[in-house]
Amino acid sequence: MKKDIKSLSYAELNSEIVTLGLPRFRSKQIFEWLHKYGVSSFDEMTNISKDLRKKLADIYFISDCEIEQKYVSKIDETVKYLFKLYDGEYVESVIMKYKYGYTICVSSQVGCKMGCTFCASALAGFKRNLEAGEIESQLHSAQKDLNIRISNIVLMGIGEPLDNYENVIKFLHNVNNENGLNISMRNITLSTCGIVPKIYDLMNEELPITLTISLHAPNDIIRSRTMPVNNKWGIDEVLEACREYINRTNRRVSFEYTLIHSVNDTYECAKELSERLHGMLCHVNLIPVNDVAERGNVKSSEENIYRFANVLKNNGINATIRRTLGSDINASCGQLRRKRNGVK
Repeated sequence: MKKDIKSLSYAELNSEIVTLGLPRFRSKQIFEWLHKYGVSSFDEMTNISKDLRKKLADIYFISDCEIEQKYVSKIDETVKYLFKLYDGEYVESVIMKYKYGYTICVSSQVGCKMGCTFCASALAGFKRNLEAGEIESQLHSAQKDLNIRISNIVLMGIGEPLDNYENVIKFLHNVNNENGLNISMRNITLSTCGIVPKIYDLMNEELPITLTISLHAPNDIIRSRTMPVNNKWGIDEVLEACREYINRTNRRVSFEYTLIHSVNDTYECAKELSERLHGMLCHVNLIPVNDVAERGNVKSSEENIYRFANVLKNNGINATIRRTLGSDINASCGQLRRKRNGVK
């Protein structure tokens, strides 16, 4: 089978080029075509001979993603894509426009194994991990379609990034490479539901990215009801890993907290969360739950949302309420893939 050349790291590509008996400068040329310019065909590599292009095409393929569906919000210009992959599977990405530029939320897996009860990503089932090149292709396809430069990346789309650790780490290095998209690690956020051993592995990578933990509850009882992963790694283990991560990297950790009416949005929950996070270099991002019909969750009232935020702030916890983007196009990930696959 052919290898996905776009999913190779720079070092791996250079090793392949040397093995083929080619001069090392070809590595930089090919890497730039793949990662800076995002070509989807070897024929687009115009400073490489036709014979070499054919040789490469005989051995490798270039991972790409095709726009299957596209929705543009009339409210805030948020764009949501359903991308079709080479094997007929689908993933989703969202482009969000801010004052500082464009951010993309990318998927890291086709489906998700985690089974969180407020999320649509697992409804169509887990199929496979995305290769590093497939994660990056989401950026290239969106940039070309919108004629924009994406400056920030959030790994919060379909899938659990730390469940696809090796491919995600390779993706991070490739998009950061100066011969590629050259996106600063400080402009990249990785969100995990709390796979504790991989949090420690990520800590040891010493990458200046922003780590975000999907917490969504102040205690194990509530979290285990809504997030099955908590049955393996409870809140105490997750928070201990976060404290070590903060101490090692000296970087603030963010906690995502989806507010669900009468489940985790009470005054008592806010007070307990404040006590658990006391003294940590952290930020809490409060998120009104998305309207996913199959999940049956009810969004907290505006009064409860602001009360929850104020309890955290009054107890010394930095907290903000996430602005809802793309509400008219169901911008939360998982819903387009589910519909395309006919899952009801």
